[in-house]
Amino acid sequence: MSIKFLHTMVRVKDLDKSIAFFELLGLEETDRKQSEGGRFTLVFLCAPGQEDIAVELTYNWDGDEGLPSDSRHFGHLAYRVGNIYELCQKLMDNGVVINRPPRCGHMAFVRSPDNVSVELLQEGPSLAPAEPWASMENTGHW
Repeated sequence: MSIKFLHTMVRVKDLDKSIAFFELLGLEETDRKQSEGGRFTLVFLCAPGQEDIAVELTYNWDGDEGLPSDSRHFGHLAYRVGNIYELCQKLMDNGVVINRPPRCGHMAFVRSPDNVSVELLQEGPSLAPAEPWASMENTGHW
């Protein structure tokens, strides 16, 4: 038996805002599919060089009203990043709330415009604790 991870799907309410958020993280759009009959758009975004590992944003043209509420749960997306402080600063500069700041120089959590939790993990050893991160409090939940 063979198995290969393809993507993680998240349903979004505002496709443009969601794409902009994931582009801030460094992901790039690699594919887009539209279904007139199904009235939805799928947008696939990947980290550069990792085109076989995607986040699929699903946007329903008529909204999500009337879809079954089947208690589908989602934990979080996780990305390894080159410099967690630089990325968190870029996100903050663009209006993204850092829910769990990288106080330890290793891990942070943010949320997409659709409230999807995204974990950021520092590549390699943790960075030395630095301000403003070391003293920054949590905001909300992740």
